[in-house]
Amino acid sequence: MSKLFVTGRRKLSGEVCVQGAKNSALPILAATLLTRGENTIHNCPELSDIEASIRILRYLGCDVKRYNKTLLVKGDSADRYDIPDELMRKTRSSIVFLGAMLARTGKARLTFPGGCEIGPRPIDLHLKAFRKMGVSIREKHGFLECEAPKGLYGTKITLSFPSVGATEDIMIAASLANGTTTIINAAREPEICDLADYLNECGAKIYGAGEGVIVIDGVNSLGAAQHTIIPDRIVAATLMSCAAVTGSSITLKGIISSHLASIIPAFEDAGCTVKISGGNLKINAPQKLESMRTIRTMPYPGFPTDAQAPMLAASCIAEGTTVFVENIFENRYRHTSELVRMGANIKTEGKVAVVQGVNSLYGASVEATDLRGGAAMVIAGLCADGITEIGGIKYLERGYEGLELTLSSLGANIKKI
Repeated sequence: MSKLFVTGRRKLSGEVCVQGAKNSALPILAATLLTRGENTIHNCPELSDIEASIRILRYLGCDVKRYNKTLLVKGDSADRYDIPDELMRKTRSSIVFLGAMLARTGKARLTFPGGCEIGPRPIDLHLKAFRKMGVSIREKHGFLECEAPKGLYGTKITLSFPSVGATEDIMIAASLANGTTTIINAAREPEICDLADYLNECGAKIYGAGEGVIVIDGVNSLGAAQHTIIPDRIVAATLMSCAAVTGSSITLKGIISSHLASIIPAFEDAGCTVKISGGNLKINAPQKLESMRTIRTMPYPGFPTDAQAPMLAASCIAEGTTVFVENIFENRYRHTSELVRMGANIKTEGKVAVVQGVNSLYGASVEATDLRGGAAMVIAGLCADGITEIGGIKYLERGYEGLELTLSSLGANIKKI
Protein backbone atom coordinates (compact mmCIF):
# COMPACT_ATOMS: atom_id res chain seq x y z
CA MET A 1 0.00 0.00 0.00
CA SER A 2 1.56 3.30 -1.11
CA LYS A 3 1.58 6.52 0.91
CA LEU A 4 2.52 10.13 0.26
CA PHE A 5 4.93 11.95 2.56
CA VAL A 6 4.72 15.74 2.32
CA THR A 7 7.24 18.03 4.00
CA GLY A 8 5.59 21.42 4.30
CA ARG A 9 6.66 25.04 4.13
CA ARG A 10 8.27 24.88 0.69
CA LYS A 11 7.70 27.60 -1.88
CA LEU A 12 6.50 26.53 -5.33
CA SER A 13 7.56 28.07 -8.61
CA GLY A 14 7.61 27.26 -12.31
CA GLU A 15 5.04 26.11 -14.80
CA VAL A 16 3.14 22.89 -15.52
CA CYS A 17 0.70 21.65 -18.13
CA VAL A 18 -2.77 20.76 -16.84
CA GLN A 19 -3.75 17.15 -17.60
CA GLY A 20 -6.75 16.12 -19.66
CA ALA A 21 -10.11 16.08 -17.88
CA LYS A 22 -11.00 12.75 -16.31
CA ASN A 23 -14.70 13.62 -16.28
CA SER A 24 -14.57 14.33 -19.99
CA ALA A 25 -12.49 11.32 -21.04
CA LEU A 26 -14.68 8.74 -19.29
CA PRO A 27 -17.97 9.37 -21.17
CA ILE A 28 -16.09 9.85 -24.45
CA LEU A 29 -14.44 6.45 -24.02
CA ALA A 30 -17.86 4.90 -23.41
CA ALA A 31 -19.20 6.64 -26.52
CA THR A 32 -16.51 5.05 -28.72
CA LEU A 33 -18.57 1.87 -28.38
CA LEU A 34 -21.09 3.39 -30.81
CA THR A 35 -18.61 3.98 -33.62
CA ARG A 36 -17.16 2.06 -36.56
CA GLY A 37 -13.46 2.48 -37.27
CA GLU A 38 -10.53 3.53 -35.10
CA ASN A 39 -10.90 6.52 -32.78
CA THR A 40 -7.88 8.59 -31.77
CA ILE A 41 -8.34 10.23 -28.37
CA HIS A 42 -5.59 12.70 -27.45
CA ASN A 43 -4.74 14.20 -24.03
CA CYS A 44 -6.20 11.21 -22.20
CA PRO A 45 -4.74 11.14 -18.66
CA GLU A 46 -3.21 8.00 -17.15
CA LEU A 47 -5.54 7.39 -14.20
CA SER A 48 -6.98 4.32 -12.50
CA ASP A 49 -10.52 5.44 -13.49
CA ILE A 50 -9.43 5.61 -17.13
CA GLU A 51 -7.82 2.17 -16.89
CA ALA A 52 -11.08 0.82 -15.46
CA SER A 53 -12.98 2.13 -18.50
CA ILE A 54 -10.37 0.63 -20.82
CA ARG A 55 -10.84 -2.75 -19.13
CA ILE A 56 -14.60 -2.48 -19.70
CA LEU A 57 -14.10 -1.62 -23.38
CA ARG A 58 -11.78 -4.57 -23.85
CA TYR A 59 -14.20 -6.89 -22.07
CA LEU A 60 -16.95 -5.75 -24.44
CA GLY A 61 -14.73 -6.65 -27.39
CA CYS A 62 -13.05 -3.35 -28.30
CA ASP A 63 -9.43 -3.05 -29.32
CA VAL A 64 -7.71 -0.40 -27.19
CA LYS A 65 -4.08 0.72 -27.43
CA ARG A 66 -2.34 3.48 -25.47
CA TYR A 67 0.60 5.54 -26.70
CA ASN A 68 1.51 7.96 -23.90
CA LYS A 69 -1.47 10.36 -23.68
CA THR A 70 -3.17 9.03 -26.82
CA LEU A 71 -5.66 6.17 -26.92
CA LEU A 72 -6.62 4.29 -30.08
CA VAL A 73 -10.05 2.67 -29.68
CA LYS A 74 -11.71 0.44 -32.24
CA GLY A 75 -15.09 -1.03 -31.40
CA ASP A 76 -16.02 -2.83 -34.63
CA SER A 77 -15.80 -6.28 -33.06
CA ALA A 78 -17.56 -5.40 -29.79
CA ASP A 79 -20.35 -7.93 -29.32
CA ARG A 80 -21.03 -8.18 -25.57
CA TYR A 81 -23.74 -6.34 -23.68
CA ASP A 82 -22.87 -7.27 -20.10
CA ILE A 83 -20.35 -5.84 -17.63
CA PRO A 84 -19.18 -7.96 -14.68
CA ASP A 85 -19.74 -6.63 -11.17
CA GLU A 86 -15.98 -6.47 -10.55
CA LEU A 87 -15.51 -3.97 -13.41
CA MET A 88 -18.62 -1.92 -12.56
CA ARG A 89 -17.39 -1.33 -9.02
CA LYS A 90 -14.11 0.23 -10.16
CA THR A 91 -15.58 3.62 -11.06
CA ARG A 92 -18.81 5.57 -10.69
CA SER A 93 -18.69 6.60 -14.34
CA SER A 94 -19.15 2.99 -15.45
CA ILE A 95 -22.91 3.65 -15.52
CA VAL A 96 -22.42 5.71 -18.71
CA PHE A 97 -21.78 2.41 -20.50
CA LEU A 98 -25.49 1.64 -20.03
CA GLY A 99 -26.54 4.13 -22.72
CA ALA A 100 -23.70 3.04 -24.99
CA MET A 101 -24.58 -0.66 -24.79
CA LEU A 102 -28.28 0.02 -25.32
CA ALA A 103 -27.50 2.09 -28.41
CA ARG A 104 -25.05 -0.51 -29.72
CA THR A 105 -26.88 -3.78 -29.00
CA GLY A 106 -30.37 -2.88 -27.78
CA LYS A 107 -29.75 -4.51 -24.41
CA ALA A 108 -27.51 -4.33 -21.37
CA ARG A 109 -26.82 -6.31 -18.20
CA LEU A 110 -24.84 -4.71 -15.40
CA THR A 111 -24.72 -3.99 -11.67
CA PHE A 112 -24.73 -0.68 -9.84
CA PRO A 113 -21.50 1.35 -10.19
CA GLY A 114 -18.84 1.97 -7.55
CA GLY A 115 -16.72 5.07 -6.91
CA CYS A 116 -16.06 7.38 -3.96
CA GLU A 117 -18.49 7.32 -1.04
CA ILE A 118 -19.40 11.02 -1.01
CA GLY A 119 -23.14 10.58 -0.63
CA PRO A 120 -26.02 9.16 -2.65
CA ARG A 121 -25.69 9.48 -6.41
CA PRO A 122 -28.72 7.51 -7.55
CA ILE A 123 -29.05 6.36 -11.14
CA ASP A 124 -32.83 6.68 -11.13
CA LEU A 125 -32.63 9.61 -13.55
CA HIS A 126 -30.80 7.37 -16.03
CA LEU A 127 -33.32 4.55 -15.69
CA LYS A 128 -36.38 6.82 -15.88
CA ALA A 129 -35.04 8.39 -19.07
CA PHE A 130 -34.30 5.05 -20.73
CA ARG A 131 -37.76 3.75 -19.89
CA LYS A 132 -39.17 6.74 -21.76
CA MET A 133 -36.95 5.79 -24.69
CA GLY A 134 -38.49 2.31 -24.90
CA VAL A 135 -36.25 0.28 -22.57
CA SER A 136 -37.67 -2.35 -20.24
CA ILE A 137 -35.63 -2.60 -17.04
CA ARG A 138 -35.69 -5.32 -14.42
CA GLU A 139 -33.60 -5.60 -11.28
CA LYS A 140 -32.76 -9.22 -10.57
CA HIS A 141 -30.17 -10.69 -8.17
CA GLY A 142 -28.38 -7.35 -7.96
CA PHE A 143 -28.22 -6.94 -11.75
CA LEU A 144 -30.02 -4.49 -13.98
CA GLU A 145 -31.36 -6.29 -17.02
CA CYS A 146 -32.26 -3.81 -19.73
CA GLU A 147 -33.69 -4.38 -23.19
CA ALA A 148 -35.15 -2.23 -25.95
CA PRO A 149 -37.13 -4.82 -27.97
CA LYS A 150 -38.22 -2.26 -30.58
CA GLY A 151 -35.04 -0.20 -30.41
CA LEU A 152 -34.49 3.17 -28.77
CA TYR A 153 -36.72 6.02 -29.84
CA GLY A 154 -36.49 9.75 -29.32
CA THR A 155 -38.65 11.51 -26.78
CA LYS A 156 -38.79 14.55 -24.51
CA ILE A 157 -36.97 14.01 -21.20
CA THR A 158 -37.14 16.49 -18.33
CA LEU A 159 -34.51 15.96 -15.65
CA SER A 160 -35.53 16.83 -12.09
CA PHE A 161 -31.90 17.79 -11.46
CA PRO A 162 -29.26 18.76 -14.06
CA SER A 163 -27.30 15.55 -13.55
CA VAL A 164 -24.06 15.36 -15.54
CA GLY A 165 -24.05 11.57 -15.67
CA ALA A 166 -27.68 11.28 -16.75
CA THR A 167 -27.26 13.98 -19.40
CA GLU A 168 -24.22 12.16 -20.83
CA ASP A 169 -25.90 8.75 -20.75
CA ILE A 170 -28.98 10.06 -22.57
CA MET A 171 -26.90 11.97 -25.15
CA ILE A 172 -24.92 8.84 -26.02
CA ALA A 173 -27.97 6.60 -26.33
CA ALA A 174 -30.02 9.21 -28.22
CA SER A 175 -27.31 9.62 -30.86
CA LEU A 176 -28.41 6.34 -32.46
CA ALA A 177 -32.08 6.40 -31.41
CA ASN A 178 -34.98 6.66 -33.85
CA GLY A 179 -36.24 10.24 -33.99
CA THR A 180 -35.44 13.30 -31.89
CA THR A 181 -34.63 13.40 -28.19
CA THR A 182 -34.93 16.64 -26.21
CA ILE A 183 -33.27 16.90 -22.78
CA ILE A 184 -34.78 19.65 -20.65
CA ASN A 185 -32.85 20.89 -17.57
CA ALA A 186 -29.72 19.30 -19.00
CA ALA A 187 -26.36 19.67 -17.27
CA ARG A 188 -24.25 22.49 -18.74
CA GLU A 189 -20.74 21.47 -17.66
CA PRO A 190 -17.81 21.83 -20.11
CA GLU A 191 -17.51 18.04 -20.09
CA ILE A 192 -20.99 17.84 -21.63
CA CYS A 193 -19.84 20.11 -24.46
CA ASP A 194 -16.71 18.01 -24.98
CA LEU A 195 -18.77 14.82 -25.30
CA ALA A 196 -21.14 16.53 -27.76
CA ASP A 197 -18.18 17.78 -29.80
CA TYR A 198 -16.76 14.26 -30.01
CA LEU A 199 -20.09 12.68 -30.97
CA ASN A 200 -20.73 15.35 -33.59
CA GLU A 201 -17.27 14.71 -35.02
CA CYS A 202 -18.38 11.07 -35.37
CA GLY A 203 -21.51 12.12 -37.29
CA ALA A 204 -24.06 12.67 -34.52
CA LYS A 205 -26.51 15.57 -34.62
CA ILE A 206 -26.46 17.22 -31.18
CA TYR A 207 -27.53 20.82 -30.66
CA GLY A 208 -27.49 23.07 -27.59
CA ALA A 209 -24.78 21.38 -25.50
CA GLY A 210 -23.78 23.77 -22.73
CA GLU A 211 -27.32 25.13 -22.49
CA GLY A 212 -30.30 23.99 -20.45
CA VAL A 213 -31.97 22.27 -23.42
CA ILE A 214 -30.14 19.78 -25.64
CA VAL A 215 -31.67 18.36 -28.82
CA ILE A 216 -30.35 15.15 -30.38
CA ASP A 217 -31.51 13.96 -33.80
CA GLY A 218 -30.79 10.25 -33.99
CA VAL A 219 -28.70 8.97 -36.90
CA ASN A 220 -28.27 5.48 -38.35
CA SER A 221 -24.56 5.07 -37.65
CA LEU A 222 -21.46 6.82 -36.34
CA GLY A 223 -17.93 6.74 -37.69
CA ALA A 224 -14.66 7.12 -35.79
CA ALA A 225 -13.06 10.49 -35.03
CA GLN A 226 -9.90 12.14 -33.79
CA HIS A 227 -10.52 14.18 -30.66
CA THR A 228 -8.53 16.01 -27.97
CA ILE A 229 -9.82 15.94 -24.38
CA ILE A 230 -10.27 19.35 -22.72
CA PRO A 231 -8.00 20.31 -19.77
CA ASP A 232 -9.14 19.33 -16.27
CA ARG A 233 -10.57 22.38 -14.51
CA ILE A 234 -10.58 20.63 -11.10
CA VAL A 235 -6.89 19.75 -11.38
CA ALA A 236 -6.29 23.40 -12.26
CA ALA A 237 -8.20 24.50 -9.14
CA THR A 238 -6.21 22.03 -7.05
CA LEU A 239 -2.86 23.33 -8.29
CA MET A 240 -4.03 26.91 -7.72
CA SER A 241 -4.85 25.93 -4.13
CA CYS A 242 -1.35 24.47 -3.75
CA ALA A 243 0.12 27.81 -4.81
CA ALA A 244 -2.26 29.73 -2.56
CA VAL A 245 -1.36 27.92 0.68
CA THR A 246 2.39 28.19 0.06
CA GLY A 247 2.38 31.88 -0.89
CA SER A 248 3.75 30.95 -4.28
CA SER A 249 3.62 32.02 -7.90
CA ILE A 250 3.10 29.33 -10.57
CA THR A 251 1.87 29.18 -14.15
CA LEU A 252 -0.64 26.63 -15.44
CA LYS A 253 -0.39 25.93 -19.15
CA GLY A 254 -3.15 24.69 -21.43
CA ILE A 255 -6.18 25.88 -19.47
CA ILE A 256 -9.53 27.15 -20.76
CA SER A 257 -10.19 30.26 -18.68
CA SER A 258 -13.98 30.25 -19.13
CA HIS A 259 -14.13 26.87 -17.38
CA LEU A 260 -12.61 28.49 -14.28
CA ALA A 261 -14.92 31.52 -14.21
CA SER A 262 -16.57 30.54 -10.92
CA ILE A 263 -13.30 29.47 -9.27
CA ILE A 264 -10.99 32.41 -9.97
CA PRO A 265 -13.05 34.96 -7.93
CA ALA A 266 -12.65 32.82 -4.79
CA PHE A 267 -8.86 32.99 -5.12
CA GLU A 268 -9.05 36.73 -5.75
CA ASP A 269 -11.15 37.10 -2.58
CA ALA A 270 -8.33 35.29 -0.75
CA GLY A 271 -5.86 37.92 -1.95
CA CYS A 272 -4.34 36.06 -4.90
CA THR A 273 -3.60 37.75 -8.21
CA VAL A 274 -4.70 35.73 -11.25
CA LYS A 275 -3.56 36.70 -14.74
CA ILE A 276 -4.65 34.89 -17.90
CA SER A 277 -2.86 35.07 -21.22
CA GLY A 278 -4.11 32.81 -23.99
CA GLY A 279 -4.17 29.30 -22.59
CA ASN A 280 -1.93 30.13 -19.62
CA LEU A 281 -2.92 31.12 -16.09
CA LYS A 282 -0.49 32.69 -13.60
CA ILE A 283 -1.46 32.79 -9.94
CA ASN A 284 0.52 34.85 -7.45
CA ALA A 285 -0.44 34.27 -3.82
CA PRO A 286 0.13 36.58 -0.83
CA GLN A 287 2.11 35.51 2.23
CA LYS A 288 -1.14 35.33 4.21
CA LEU A 289 -4.46 34.39 2.64
CA GLU A 290 -7.67 36.23 3.46
CA SER A 291 -10.98 34.48 4.08
CA MET A 292 -13.18 33.69 1.08
CA ARG A 293 -16.45 34.56 2.81
CA THR A 294 -19.14 32.12 1.58
CA ILE A 295 -18.66 29.49 -1.12
CA ARG A 296 -21.75 27.64 -2.33
CA THR A 297 -21.37 24.62 -4.61
CA MET A 298 -23.81 24.61 -7.51
CA PRO A 299 -24.27 22.96 -10.90
CA TYR A 300 -22.23 24.62 -13.66
CA PRO A 301 -21.73 27.52 -14.18
CA GLY A 302 -21.76 27.74 -10.38
CA PHE A 303 -18.86 26.79 -8.10
CA PRO A 304 -18.04 23.09 -8.70
CA THR A 305 -18.51 20.62 -5.88
CA ASP A 306 -15.25 18.90 -6.87
CA ALA A 307 -13.31 22.10 -6.07
CA GLN A 308 -14.83 22.46 -2.61
CA ALA A 309 -12.35 20.22 -0.75
CA PRO A 310 -9.19 21.82 -2.22
CA MET A 311 -10.52 25.33 -1.49
CA LEU A 312 -11.60 24.33 2.02
CA ALA A 313 -8.05 23.12 2.70
CA ALA A 314 -6.68 26.48 1.55
CA SER A 315 -9.13 28.36 3.77
CA CYS A 316 -7.79 26.54 6.87
CA ILE A 317 -4.85 28.98 7.08
CA ALA A 318 -6.67 32.09 5.83
CA GLU A 319 -7.22 35.14 8.01
CA GLY A 320 -10.83 35.09 9.24
CA THR A 321 -13.79 32.80 8.64
CA THR A 322 -14.90 31.08 5.43
CA VAL A 323 -18.27 29.36 5.13
CA PHE A 324 -18.89 26.50 2.69
CA VAL A 325 -22.36 25.36 1.68
CA GLU A 326 -22.38 21.99 -0.12
CA ASN A 327 -25.50 21.79 -2.28
CA ILE A 328 -24.63 18.77 -4.46
CA PHE A 329 -23.59 15.81 -2.27
CA GLU A 330 -24.64 15.03 1.29
CA ASN A 331 -21.44 13.43 2.55
CA ARG A 332 -18.72 15.65 1.12
CA TYR A 333 -17.09 16.83 4.35
CA ARG A 334 -15.45 13.55 5.33
CA HIS A 335 -12.03 15.10 4.78
CA THR A 336 -12.62 17.75 7.44
CA SER A 337 -11.98 15.38 10.38
CA GLU A 338 -8.56 14.57 8.91
CA LEU A 339 -7.77 18.28 8.47
CA VAL A 340 -8.73 18.84 12.11
CA ARG A 341 -6.04 16.27 13.02
CA MET A 342 -3.60 18.68 11.37
CA GLY A 343 -4.76 21.59 13.54
CA ALA A 344 -7.55 23.04 11.39
CA ASN A 345 -10.54 24.69 13.06
CA ILE A 346 -13.60 23.39 11.18
CA LYS A 347 -17.18 22.98 12.34
CA THR A 348 -19.68 21.12 10.16
CA GLU A 349 -23.41 20.69 10.40
CA GLY A 350 -25.43 19.21 7.56
CA LYS A 351 -24.42 20.87 4.34
CA VAL A 352 -22.53 23.74 6.01
CA ALA A 353 -18.87 23.87 7.04
CA VAL A 354 -17.48 26.87 8.93
CA VAL A 355 -13.70 27.23 8.73
CA GLN A 356 -11.93 29.56 11.14
CA GLY A 357 -8.44 30.17 9.83
CA VAL A 358 -5.48 29.28 12.05
CA ASN A 359 -1.90 30.60 11.96
CA SER A 360 -0.46 27.27 10.86
CA LEU A 361 -1.18 23.56 10.44
CA TYR A 362 1.09 20.75 11.58
CA GLY A 363 2.02 17.47 9.95
CA ALA A 364 0.14 14.35 11.00
CA SER A 365 -0.80 10.89 9.77
CA VAL A 366 -4.04 11.20 7.80
CA GLU A 367 -6.13 9.02 5.51
CA ALA A 368 -7.75 10.03 2.23
CA THR A 369 -11.42 9.08 2.20
CA ASP A 370 -12.22 10.11 -1.37
CA LEU A 371 -10.60 11.66 -4.44
CA ARG A 372 -10.94 15.39 -3.73
CA GLY A 373 -10.57 14.91 0.03
CA GLY A 374 -7.21 13.30 -0.66
CA ALA A 375 -6.19 16.36 -2.66
CA ALA A 376 -7.22 18.55 0.29
CA MET A 377 -4.77 16.66 2.54
CA VAL A 378 -1.94 17.17 0.08
CA ILE A 379 -2.70 20.90 -0.01
CA ALA A 380 -2.78 21.06 3.79
CA GLY A 381 0.48 19.12 3.97
CA LEU A 382 2.22 21.61 1.69
CA CYS A 383 1.71 24.44 4.20
CA ALA A 384 1.98 22.43 7.44
CA ASP A 385 4.92 22.35 9.85
CA GLY A 386 6.74 19.02 9.64
CA ILE A 387 5.82 15.92 7.66
CA THR A 388 2.31 14.83 6.68
CA GLU A 389 1.80 11.13 5.96
CA ILE A 390 -1.17 10.50 3.66
CA GLY A 391 -2.68 7.05 3.23
CA GLY A 392 -5.47 5.93 0.90
CA ILE A 393 -3.80 7.49 -2.12
CA LYS A 394 -5.58 5.03 -4.40
CA TYR A 395 -8.35 7.65 -4.35
CA LEU A 396 -5.97 10.37 -5.55
CA GLU A 397 -4.81 8.15 -8.40
CA ARG A 398 -8.39 7.98 -9.68
CA GLY A 399 -8.26 11.61 -10.78
CA TYR A 400 -4.73 13.05 -10.49
CA GLU A 401 -2.00 11.95 -12.86
CA GLY A 402 1.25 11.69 -10.89
CA LEU A 403 0.33 14.54 -8.53
CA GLU A 404 3.50 14.02 -6.50
CA LEU A 405 5.61 14.33 -9.66
CA THR A 406 3.79 17.48 -10.76
CA LEU A 407 4.26 19.15 -7.38
CA SER A 408 7.90 18.01 -7.13
CA SER A 409 8.59 19.68 -10.48
CA LEU A 410 7.34 22.93 -8.89
CA GLY A 411 9.64 22.56 -5.89
CA ALA A 412 7.48 20.70 -3.36
CA ASN A 413 9.03 18.10 -1.07
CA ILE A 414 6.62 15.22 -1.65
CA LYS A 415 7.42 11.55 -2.07
CA LYS A 416 5.39 8.45 -2.85
CA ILE A 417 6.57 5.42 -0.90
